[in-house]
Amino acid sequence: MFVPQERPSVSEEAAVRRAAVPMNILIVDDEQAIRETCAAVAEQSGMKAFSVATAEEALELLEHSAIDILLTDLKLPRTNGIELLKLAQELHPEVAVVVLTQYGTIESAVEVTRMGAADYVTKPFRIEELRSRLERVARAVELQQENRLLREQLRARPGFGGLIGVSMKMERVYKMIEKVSQHEYPVLILGESGTGKELVARSIHFSGPRKDRPFAPVDCSALVPTLIESELFGYVKGAFTGAMQAKQGLLEAAQGGTLFLDEIGDLPVDLQAKLLRVLQEREVKPVGSTERRQINVRIIAATNRDLETAIRNGAFRQDLYFRLNVVQVKLPPLRDRKSDIPILVTSFLEKFSDPQGPVRTIAEEAMRRLIAYDWPGNVRELENAIERAVALGSGPILHVADLPSNLQYPTTERAPEKDEILPLEELERRAILRTLRETGGDKLSAARMLGIGKTTLYRKLKQYHMEPAEQ
Repeated sequence: MFVPQERPSVSEEAAVRRAAVPMNILIVDDEQAIRETCAAVAEQSGMKAFSVATAEEALELLEHSAIDILLTDLKLPRTNGIELLKLAQELHPEVAVVVLTQYGTIESAVEVTRMGAADYVTKPFRIEELRSRLERVARAVELQQENRLLREQLRARPGFGGLIGVSMKMERVYKMIEKVSQHEYPVLILGESGTGKELVARSIHFSGPRKDRPFAPVDCSALVPTLIESELFGYVKGAFTGAMQAKQGLLEAAQGGTLFLDEIGDLPVDLQAKLLRVLQEREVKPVGSTERRQINVRIIAATNRDLETAIRNGAFRQDLYFRLNVVQVKLPPLRDRKSDIPILVTSFLEKFSDPQGPVRTIAEEAMRRLIAYDWPGNVRELENAIERAVALGSGPILHVADLPSNLQYPTTERAPEKDEILPLEELERRAILRTLRETGGDKLSAARMLGIGKTTLYRKLKQYHMEPAEQ
């Protein structure tokens, strides 16, 4: 029934990967030789194999054991493989089913894949083909289990307004948020662009006693300098040309709540003095008015600039810095908390996946590329990369080829020393890498720019181990 032309050989990578927690596979076939061969292949790939001869025995085992993969013959005595597939999915919706079928019943095998089977193997089969398919299914199961765990970790930390991360650096941020949210003093949040400074500000506000009052964010870098004063302090009718009616400023609009001044380092120096007066006197004077109005607002500010350097350069007032910097929260860049990348990716996959379809997962090599990258744009850049991959990718698993081109062909080469002579192969590899980045990964355009055929380019990519692992 099977072709015994190769002896099962140990797949070391798969075995090592599953050594800590072996994956359970249940083999169902009425032929003992098939069961024994499949069990040997599975065990040598690092799985723990169980085997039975009938669907009834399989269902009994499925009911009382944690089975990850079900490998079943399509034709079984009494209950066939299709019925077993349906019943198995009712018992364990997440079990991955692989069907064994004769060549003459491939149509039936294709049909069961439409019903939810992960794959099928035709008899007589080759050992290597069986091993390859089982390991591919096992990797997919591992990805699903990892993503499920990550989703559980995400749900386990409520109350931080969208902040995601389980690293020690983020745990320190969470503890700081918990401390400062219960007090009224100003907070200064420091962090590079894209690290989530507004999320921290929102978390502080919505975790504290002002959570039922307004949270008013203002991006100081986005406002026209001539309008910042009227936006913050408001104005009275006739204060300037076009002021047809009075308008309340953000400081008054946030009464009883929190005003979040994002990129405070971009606030003009003359307005810094007026903001300092507001913080000291707890009152605001609208533009064009002589009346001062009492305000009760908590100030949270954030910046991606080095304010101490700005003070030395005369671009930021030292007295305002001291007033704002009562408590400082430093957000780490993503490159310093790479252990959080998998849980961030899981969150973004849930966010951007089709609500009517399954949540996407990501292949191992693609995840390795994401972790290896330095993310100068931080979490915002990672979120954009996942959104793009989900939009352009096909199938339930995102691969390297779905990622932006700078992740498919990362820059890793060392700059040559002066007068250093590089081997011809290294010069060629760098030329190909640079051209692929310039063309956004378009191989046909790259081949034309390099003056070689597309077939030659593919051969060179393989030769220099530059081709993304999944295509």
